[in-house]
Amino acid sequence: MIGAALATRLHLGLALALWSLALVGLLARLVVQRPETIRERANIAPEAARHTLSTVLQAVTDALDMPAVILRADGMILQQNEAADRSFGHLSDGMHVSARWRSPSILDMIRDTVATGLPNQVEHSERLPSERVYITRIAPVVMPQGAVADEPLYLLSFKDISELRRLDRMRSDFVANASHELRTPLASLRGFLETLQGPAKNDPKAQERFIVIMLDQANRMSRLVDDLLSLSRLEMKAHLAPEDKVDLVSLLGHVRDSLQPLAEEMDVELSLDLPDGPALVLGDRDELVQVFENLIENACKYGQDGKRVDVGVKAISGKAVEVSVVDYGPGIPPEHVPRLTERFYRVSLADSRSKKGTGLGLAIVKHILTRHRARLIIKSEPGAKTEFTVRF
Repeated sequence: MIGAALATRLHLGLALALWSLALVGLLARLVVQRPETIRERANIAPEAARHTLSTVLQAVTDALDMPAVILRADGMILQQNEAADRSFGHLSDGMHVSARWRSPSILDMIRDTVATGLPNQVEHSERLPSERVYITRIAPVVMPQGAVADEPLYLLSFKDISELRRLDRMRSDFVANASHELRTPLASLRGFLETLQGPAKNDPKAQERFIVIMLDQANRMSRLVDDLLSLSRLEMKAHLAPEDKVDLVSLLGHVRDSLQPLAEEMDVELSLDLPDGPALVLGDRDELVQVFENLIENACKYGQDGKRVDVGVKAISGKAVEVSVVDYGPGIPPEHVPRLTERFYRVSLADSRSKKGTGLGLAIVKHILTRHRARLIIKSEPGAKTEFTVRF
């Protein structure tokens, strides 16, 4: 019995000794292998981190709606987003920024930011394939703590302000043109009033003639002011699309009745081709009356030589509704057609003024149709006819 107990203790001691030896060997292996494992991780982790960083930068810049380019400190292009690819064409990785943008202002801006680490921006213009204006900005890409990057990176972005510049030019041109249009009748009125106070003070015939001319000039200024106010009101609510249903068939009948005396005075036949049923569109009735009165009146005035104006409506179920106004006058030279809806633009200044035009009628038409989400299509054959089509 004592012998059995000794044997059991012997076996337990041997087992514990063997287990201790195994544990020591395992720890020894871990200690020996740990430096090697650390070295392996040090060699692999930075490469994986750089790859992850590049992927994240590409995904973020692709989400921007403006062109953006990632640069290294030496000006070499590292990445570009999809917007930059569409705007400037493909830029190869490793290309120097000066190979695409030779503007001294851009290159100086990049050098200053690399030297100081501060964001900077300049205005830059591109002439090809079309004239564009950008606010070009560069800023350092600030990496989070612990990120792996071989060198500093910089984000070069391009904010397109071409439309803002165009609107600024339009506003300044508009003010200049409006001032000019008002200055002419005002100068005329002042001259006639001075004449009535002086040489024509006791000349009834001259007074009667001058008063007729002065009334015409005052009416011209009144029409101009009314058109300017109409444009201002339309611009204020351009973003609000009308929601009322308007029947173009009855509306055009009303417009024809109101313009029939003018057509007869000019010896022009006004013809309407209307569908049997209604042609419904979403719109503001008063504004649409203004649109078609303007188009049909212009057709009668400027197409008077053709002796006829045709107005037609095409209403196709489930598709667009079109209204066309056709005159058979001298037509419009093709170089003038794209600019007809500009404010104060006239094909013939003398002809427009003789017909008491303000140069704002088609600009008002365009603004109204823009609010109605409709299009104005102009086609003209010089010496044959001119067609204005409104498509809803």
